[in-house]
Amino acid sequence: MNGRFGLEINDALIKDYTTYKLSGTIKKVVFPSSISQLQALLNYLKKRKIKYMVLGFGSNLIFTKNYDGVVIKLDKLNELKIDNNLVRVGAGYSLKKLAVKTANLGLSGLEFAAGIPATVGGAIYMNAGAYNSAMSAIVKDVLIIDDQLELKTLSNRELDFGYRTSLLQQHDYICVSATLELTYKNKGEILALIKERKKRRLESQPLEYPSAGSVFRNPSGDYAGRLIEQLGFKGKKVKGAMVSKKHANFIINIGDASGADVKKLIMKIKDKVKKEYDIDLIIEQEFIE
Repeated sequence: MNGRFGLEINDALIKDYTTYKLSGTIKKVVFPSSISQLQALLNYLKKRKIKYMVLGFGSNLIFTKNYDGVVIKLDKLNELKIDNNLVRVGAGYSLKKLAVKTANLGLSGLEFAAGIPATVGGAIYMNAGAYNSAMSAIVKDVLIIDDQLELKTLSNRELDFGYRTSLLQQHDYICVSATLELTYKNKGEILALIKERKKRRLESQPLEYPSAGSVFRNPSGDYAGRLIEQLGFKGKKVKGAMVSKKHANFIINIGDASGADVKKLIMKIKDKVKKEYDIDLIIEQEFIE
């Protein structure tokens, strides 16, 4: 490819591109510097049937082995334009950074996102959310590259948002930018809410260790963490992967954990909860095999 499609890194380390900081390698990572360069790259990969994936901050992914394809990073698609309460932002822009920036402008709607380590594109793809809100509540429209490599704008309704899902997961579509619609509120109240929630996260979650957030969705009427803790999994390990002693629904990397280690521990928990409580916990994180 010889740099035709942006900066290229060969034999990259998985730990540099995921929040779990797992061991292993990625054959090639490419950083397109424009939408047209991204389209050309996708055309090149599709024609040659080369394995690829688009990666945000890797905050919800578990690479279970070395990745022998091309990882596309949209970090350079990070333009930002704020026009009153409308925010036009590139897919590669940091969601946490955007939440703080808009809060400081007195714009409300992204308070829930201040603790989510994701890009805007990745957050829209999975309809990231917290505190009873999600991207679906603020997305006005999204510019995508469709499966024919054409640019198309999709409205909020067309994105078919659901719990941690969107239309982008159902098709070979890539978000390149989005328009978010926020509302003006008291700046001090917005910042105070973000600060209070940050304090709660620090107290209740093992943020000092690499992880990918909650492993399982909460089953109806209960909490996955409670079930896991009740079964005695806190502190249980598979090599460098361990169930957090602070929050049982977090698996943390305490050493040189591999994706296979994390997956093995997740499946042990899932199987035990099913056996003991007849509850089939839904895994929030995605395995890249």
